[in-house]
Amino acid sequence: MTSRAYPLRMAGFRSRFAEWGVDAFLLFNMSNIRYLTGFSGSEGILFVGPNERAHLIVDGRYTIQASKETEGLELVHTADNVESVTALIRQEKAGVVGYEDMFLSVQLFRRIRTRNRGIRFKPLSEKIDLLRALKDDQEVACIRKAANISASALEAILPMIRVGISERDIALELEYRMRKGGAEKPAFDTIVASGSRGALPHARAGSRKLKSGDAVVVDYGAVYKGYHSDETCTFFVERIEAGLEEVYRLVKEAHDRAIDSAVAGRSCREVDRTARDLISEKGWGDHFTHGTGHGVGLDIHEAPRVSLKSGQLLEAGMVLTIEPGIYLPGKWGIRIEDTIRVTKGKAEKLTRVSKELTVLG
Repeated sequence: MTSRAYPLRMAGFRSRFAEWGVDAFLLFNMSNIRYLTGFSGSEGILFVGPNERAHLIVDGRYTIQASKETEGLELVHTADNVESVTALIRQEKAGVVGYEDMFLSVQLFRRIRTRNRGIRFKPLSEKIDLLRALKDDQEVACIRKAANISASALEAILPMIRVGISERDIALELEYRMRKGGAEKPAFDTIVASGSRGALPHARAGSRKLKSGDAVVVDYGAVYKGYHSDETCTFFVERIEAGLEEVYRLVKEAHDRAIDSAVAGRSCREVDRTARDLISEKGWGDHFTHGTGHGVGLDIHEAPRVSLKSGQLLEAGMVLTIEPGIYLPGKWGIRIEDTIRVTKGKAEKLTRVSKELTVLG
């Protein structure tokens, strides 16, 4: 990420203060802080004041790192976050301060509020989520690079996915290959779920060994320069049990239709319904138990949410997953997922592994 991106993001963020009715903003979410400043530490507070000044509050563990990773900020080396926040609010004469209520403990908020009586604190977590939902070209390039790293790793280990190998060994090898290929870390705990365990959408890779006829759900991703990829493939081991080919093709069609429907101006609800209605028409609606997708970026799950509960309109530049699935408890699960970039026309697919029906072994 070039350093030029951060002043532009900060200026855009500050330009919303009047609309939001605040004089200043306190940020505690490290992903939001990284988005606005480039600071990649695991702890800190960002205070954005009204006068084109922003202060990054860090303790001694991060002073050097913050000075190297950021430009144009005033670094505040602190031993007491409440004292530092209070001093900045008074210094900037802020009467109304926005803050991230979803990322602030009740205890810390009470301490800050007690020290700043007369100041109005306004919870506005969701406002920043929507700013981050629109990805610039540099962000998309990082997500694409993460997806390429993860895809190369999976393609390299496909010969391992055979009868007798454990889910855990597949996950370990996949994560090793992603790191070896340039990933900072896996995007999340890699999911390898075979047979009946595939019916658990967020199953952790376990000791179960693959058997002939298993459907194997592999949900994985990499992190590159802070940005995540997310992709799910379902493979079959040696053969396909009766009826599963039809289910796989149904999930694949729902996946493809949802991607085709994900264009700028359409609501997330409509995209979800595109996949869900098809699956329901074929009698499997009760077995599609989660939303159709979610935003991806500095966090693995971020705005927008692609679900029936979301009225958010898609905009060109949003990056999100499309991941319909069907799960039969005690039997199997099938999920197919790609990460896409929304455009005014056909969505751009950022993940690259083929989702055509594949039998391994």
